[in-house]
Amino acid sequence: MDIKAELKSKAEGIGDKIKSDKDIAAKFQKDPIATVEGLLGVDLPNDQIEKIVDGIKAKIDLDKLGGMLGGLFGKK
Repeated sequence: MDIKAELKSKAEGIGDKIKSDKDIAAKFQKDPIATVEGLLGVDLPNDQIEKIVDGIKAKIDLDKLGGMLGGLFGKK
């Protein structure tokens, strides 16, 4: 597995952790870069981590939107 694919896979898992653990979510809100680096276990340049953070935020927002839309149509 190449490094990009591995980071993408880990980033998806981080999104799930953030949604399910309010302590991690609070850390992510305060300092998303440090939180992601800590969860990944790597120290990458901030511009690379920012891309990962943006992807995680987008995933969380899409998941929230999907949940709201499901509720709109009687599904949860």
